[in-house]
Order: sequence, then structure tokens, then C-alpha cells
Amino acid sequence: MFDITKMAVITPRLDKKVREWASDKRGVAAVEFAMIAIPFFFLLMGLFEVALIFAVSVALENGISEASRAIRTGEFQSNGGSEATFRAAVCAEMLGLLPCDGNLYIDVRTFDSFGDSDDNSPIDPGTQELDTDGFDFNPGLRDQVVVARVFYEWELITPGLMAPLSNLAGDKRLLRSTTAFRNEPF
Repeated sequence: MFDITKMAVITPRLDKKVREWASDKRGVAAVEFAMIAIPFFFLLMGLFEVALIFAVSVALENGISEASRAIRTGEFQSNGGSEATFRAAVCAEMLGLLPCDGNLYIDVRTFDSFGDSDDNSPIDPGTQELDTDGFDFNPGLRDQVVVARVFYEWELITPGLMAPLSNLAGDKRLLRSTTAFRNEPF
């Protein structure tokens, strides 16, 4: 270990100042906090983002569940509902947690049976982009099996969490919610 006080070239006055500086303990807490502040705030920000993603996912689940009820009972079809009215119903049930702009995608399709239905991922494995080419909006008729899916592209904000949480290109996470049901005999 290097001891600056044993150097022969130090004058007694400089030696005294060095000893005072080395024994001074003021500001130790500030230095220690500065060393842990960045990891602490990074962890805090990451925790906040994961909690926010969870809350938004629950709101998305609630939105599609409540909006799909009108399809299941036939009220939606008898009122001549469209994709825009379904989107508005989903957005109204999400308690304003998400802006329902261009990041919300809807896919409602009918099938002959639950076994025929599919819930394939709309993420293109080659480009890691959302592929909406197969999306449709068909609320179905009486006694038909309906699979309603909503997707939301969430922009990640915490730098270290982008790699483990992103499932889309461009540091985005695709949040999704699906409900499957048989229309009532309306």
C-alpha cells in the first residue's frame, strides 16, 4: 500500500494537511450514496415499469372482457356495431390507462368449434414486427365460437430492461389479451 506520509520530499506543513485530509470523515455518507445511487434508481425505475406493464395488462384484460360481453349476448350485432365501436368499448373499459391511438390492434374471428380456433402469435419471427395482415373483425352469429384478441404495443423506457422485456423490434413489448366464447342463441 502506498503511504504518502513516508515520502521524504513532503514538507511538514504539507504533511500536516495530508494527514488532516486523510483522517477527515465528513461527507462519507454522500460519497457512499453517490456510489449506489445509479443502481438504486435504475432498479426503482425498472420496478415501476414492470408494475405499470402489469397494471396495463390487467386493464387490457378487463377492457376486452367487458367489451366482448356485448358480442356474446348479440347486442353488438343487433345494434350494427363495427370495429370502431368495439375499439371505443375496449378503450372505455381500460380506465384511461392507455391512449387508444395507433398502438391498439383488434382481431375478432369466428370458428366452427373451440378446437378449430387458433391463438397464433402475430409477431413475425423474422423481423420481430407485429403482423396484422391476418387480422379480421367478425363478431359472428348465434351459437358461433368467437375469439377476440387485443394487442397493444408498449414502448419500454428503462434501458436495462429493454432486452429482457422486449418481444418486438425497437424496444417494444406486445401486450395481449384474448377471450374465447360461444355466442348465445340470440
